[in-house]
Amino acid sequence: MKGLLVSGLTAIGAGSGAMLTLHAGSDLDPMHAVISEYVWQSVGWLLPASLTLFTVGASLIAEALRRSGASRWVVGLLLGWAASMFLVGAFPTDRPGVPLSLSGGIHRYAAFAAFVMMPLAGLLLARAKVRYARAMRVLSMIAVGALLLVVVPYVVRMFGIPLSNDDIPAGLTQRVVVVTELGVLALAGLAMLDPAARRVPALAGKLA
Repeated sequence: MKGLLVSGLTAIGAGSGAMLTLHAGSDLDPMHAVISEYVWQSVGWLLPASLTLFTVGASLIAEALRRSGASRWVVGLLLGWAASMFLVGAFPTDRPGVPLSLSGGIHRYAAFAAFVMMPLAGLLLARAKVRYARAMRVLSMIAVGALLLVVVPYVVRMFGIPLSNDDIPAGLTQRVVVVTELGVLALAGLAMLDPAARRVPALAGKLA
């Protein structure tokens, strides 16, 4: 258990470091440019590397939660998030101004799926009153609110209203979602590091 958790948290930390390095080595405006666009920068390889590390970290923490007796819903949501992160990295987005391709479509919908799953997992963990439950609930609610702001521009464009990322803080809202969801994932791992919290009967009983 401890080895899984430490390895998972280490992978998340390494992925976060790779993501920060990617941003530092780019001249894009993080207020408006979404994270996916960084793949076309000179150090763009760090984006799939970072997402792969997040995939590994989430998978290890999900396995630790499974062994602790956590609900299959929580474990499934974390594994779903991990799989979505892998797809986001494996299928890059399209270059700006290019029509949506198959790769770009997979990238977009996998990202949306991930953005939905982690807050749900966080709220279920908070409901089960694990350690850091209050912080998980707050981060999950912030992620949901920011996700709505991420989705609104796409809905507006569906009605034929031209709206570019330069007109809105698209990069900022997306980063709020990503940071809060990584926070939920990290707290899920940290919560299980306490030996007294490694069995979660309440979680298994309420949510199985």
